[in-house]
Amino acid sequence: MKRRHTLALGAALALPALPASAEQADPKAAVAGQRVLRYAFQIAETGFDPAQLSDVYSRTVTAHIFEAFYTYDHLARPPKVVPAVAVGMPEISADFRVWTVRIQPGIFFADDPAFKGKPRELVADDFVYTYKRFADPVNKSPAWPTMEDNRFVGLNALRKQVLDSKKPFDYDVPVEGLRALDRYTVQFKLEEPRPRFIETLAGTDLTGAVAREVVEFYGNKIGEHPVGTGPFRLGAWRRSSQIVLERNPTYRERLWHAEPLADDAEGQAIAAKLKGRRLPLIDRVEISIIEESQPRWLSFLNGQANFLERLPEDFVNVAMPGGKTAPNLVKQGIRGQRVLTTDVVMTYFNMEDELIGGYTPEKVALRRAISLGVDLEREIRVARRGMAIPAQSPLIPYTTGYDPKFKSENSEYNPARAKALLDLYGYVDRNGDGWRERPDGSPLVLQSATQPDQRSRQLNELWQKNMEAIGLKIVFKPAKWPENLKAARAGKLQMWGVASSASGGDGQGILERYYSPSAGQGNLARFKLPAFDALFDKLTLLPDGPEREELFRQAKRIAVAYVPYKLHCHRFVADMMTAQVQGYRRPAYWQEWWHMVDVEPVPVGKAA
Repeated sequence: MKRRHTLALGAALALPALPASAEQADPKAAVAGQRVLRYAFQIAETGFDPAQLSDVYSRTVTAHIFEAFYTYDHLARPPKVVPAVAVGMPEISADFRVWTVRIQPGIFFADDPAFKGKPRELVADDFVYTYKRFADPVNKSPAWPTMEDNRFVGLNALRKQVLDSKKPFDYDVPVEGLRALDRYTVQFKLEEPRPRFIETLAGTDLTGAVAREVVEFYGNKIGEHPVGTGPFRLGAWRRSSQIVLERNPTYRERLWHAEPLADDAEGQAIAAKLKGRRLPLIDRVEISIIEESQPRWLSFLNGQANFLERLPEDFVNVAMPGGKTAPNLVKQGIRGQRVLTTDVVMTYFNMEDELIGGYTPEKVALRRAISLGVDLEREIRVARRGMAIPAQSPLIPYTTGYDPKFKSENSEYNPARAKALLDLYGYVDRNGDGWRERPDGSPLVLQSATQPDQRSRQLNELWQKNMEAIGLKIVFKPAKWPENLKAARAGKLQMWGVASSASGGDGQGILERYYSPSAGQGNLARFKLPAFDALFDKLTLLPDGPEREELFRQAKRIAVAYVPYKLHCHRFVADMMTAQVQGYRRPAYWQEWWHMVDVEPVPVGKAA
């Protein structure tokens, strides 16, 4: 959630310590013989402070710099939580309210000037501090609603006290729900049962440990100076253009290990080849920001990138016809992987917008008519080159609550029914200009935020035709993605297309898009319905089982009925890589994988 016609360039050489500002570093080519992963993000990063991030691209970078207690097995499918910096699995009380985790001694943060030349060990207090940062109002953390919902004993009250008093957040105030029992043991106490709290503990891209000294040393520049215990550190950064990560020279001895299923032939072959090697397997990661599909595709074909994340759909029929790598690419040692991802593409409607928002019958009818007027089959076939399946609900494949048998009005394309709904509720063309007006006779113009790239323009053309067919006028307001995100959080956009990826195996996470306490953050639509909030709260407390599945069904029905989001599709993703890249498997819903793949060095004299 990314940019620019910048092809893959070189990157900074390994440095003894980060420069004063990595963003101002002068990138140089990687030295011969290094193992370098090169690829492009299609949207620009927004920064590298986990507490202030929501976009997947920035979080992909931070997931390789910071480490949480747990992570996910690289090859296991279905996914399996495994220790990262923790010693074994957590100790959990019978009522799921007390979770105790012990971390491994002898883990150190990467060297940084903030530590004044001394090694800095990871300790329990670092995690206490990290979790408190989400509650600090000054950080305006998009993840706070998620953290708030965990109901750490005393943390929500401390935040409220800070907001009421307008005093700075005091990180030294003890919080009963976040305690360091000793140097290496952290205990979480929750006000209510949280059977799936392990997913919070495994959020490396979000809850990886941050050192207090680093935050205080860099102040409001902390987003430019990520310092963690992970396998990589930030080596160079040119904002919205290039990001370079290099091997963390002080990274502990950690060996490659994964446990694919016995009948997983591909996974077993990867494990046999890489098991026991020291992590990270590669020396550097060089990321360019290339918004447009064609330059990104060409950067891969001409050897400037050795990995292509998300093959642009414009080139699917050329590169992977029928889901298989084209023979001419196979001859070059290129291979592809195609999987159904754990995401959902949607267009949100601002429920506070005076035209399209609201809960009265005529407002719901307008959004339902718009939804019925969207030709999803054509969108998937033409704009997405068949690389998606229609979404029936917000729930995402491979997560709890998702039911492939669930069918809804959401995916129905029925312009006749859309017109009938609009007529019934007074959205008619009174002046004969071909466009419908509002029930009070005033103009009706939909305003959709968009991006200035080819893919967005293609989708906009489809929207234009769809809306014209039912008599609705729509205009598009282009801006860069980060600017649109900022405006969306502020409630300044009427509608905008976004995508959400699962952050864990529980489907409840995506339903936060509809949860009123998350309005303006994850809930960009600002949907606020007490009945839905009550379902969400019950889902949080219940263990998995039939009763919880029934609550999921009720939540899906509400989501489809009120239409705060037009749900489009769940996407297939095809990733491609050269013969040099070994051991890759697309993560299901986590971001960290760079350290688990190998990249054979390019022979001297050949193109990188």
